[in-house]
Amino acid sequence: MNISELAKGVAATTGSSEGDAKTAITAVFDQIASAAAKGEEVSISGFGKFAVKDRPERQGRNPATGETITIAASKKVSFTPAKGLKDKL
Repeated sequence: MNISELAKGVAATTGSSEGDAKTAITAVFDQIASAAAKGEEVSISGFGKFAVKDRPERQGRNPATGETITIAASKKVSFTPAKGLKDKL
């Protein structure tokens, strides 16, 4: 499913236009991304939780040469599904 298909489904459910639905969906994703960029956790009841996690620096190998390299520390966004979402699966 892509954003256009999601917007069609939301528009059909809410009785709004696809353009309005797409604007609302984009706004929701922008808010989640902004909160993640600040390091905040976003919890959506019945759906799940988005949280920022730190990945420490680690050793890896260059597959072409076999040389050991250091992979820099980074941050990632993780998603933990809520029980309501797990039950639907």
